[in-house]
Amino acid sequence: MNKTQLVETISANQNMKKKDADNIVSAVFDAIAKALSDGEKVQISGFGSFETKVRGERMGRNPQTKEEIKIAAYKCATFSPSKNLKSLLNQ
Repeated sequence: MNKTQLVETISANQNMKKKDADNIVSAVFDAIAKALSDGEKVQISGFGSFETKVRGERMGRNPQTKEEIKIAAYKCATFSPSKNLKSLLNQ
């Protein structure tokens, strides 16, 4: 499911215009992204939690030249599903 399909589903289920549903979905995604960029953990009860983790600097290898390269440290978002979501997926 992509964002457009999500908007269409919400629009149909809630009897609202697609533009209004798109604004809501965009606002939710923006709020989650803003919280993660500020270093906050986002917990959605019954669904899961998002948080930012730092991946440390490491050495890698260029597969074409076999030359070792340094991969810089970076931040990434991670998702941990809730117990309810895990049980739903494993039915």
